[in-house]
Amino acid sequence: MSEPLIADGNLERMGGVNRAVTEVAVGILVNTEGHYLMTTRPEGKVYAGYWEFPGGKLETGETVMQALHRELIEEIGLAIDSVSTLVWREQMVDYPHALVRLHFCKVTSWTGVLTMHEGQNFEWVELPTNLSPILPGALPVLGWLQLDTTH
Repeated sequence: MSEPLIADGNLERMGGVNRAVTEVAVGILVNTEGHYLMTTRPEGKVYAGYWEFPGGKLETGETVMQALHRELIEEIGLAIDSVSTLVWREQMVDYPHALVRLHFCKVTSWTGVLTMHEGQNFEWVELPTNLSPILPGALPVLGWLQLDTTH
């Protein structure tokens, strides 16, 4: 599998000027100990078995927060508290199969029971983490989180 190009959002530099952008909401769940939730991509999906932060594609008409709320319930059984959730960073990733804009949202409050509805694995990680392999779009986030002291 070829390596994706990760950039600051400049489509011209990415060669993705004529490609449709897939918008994706990503949850960076932070527990009270300051650990981050990472899950594996389910079997049958591109990059199956790679570690990532949970989330998914925005559906037509959805905001980032609406999509994140829906995706986390569908994937891991948790409902986020939108008051404690904010879009933290954005990043463009030009994967071989899709050009995606990742909207990373920090989540510090949720309800529900953590349940892997798609058969994925999960870990609450401290940084730096030894999980491998990590989805290329998630790698820069790990560095940003190490530099961020606000959790």
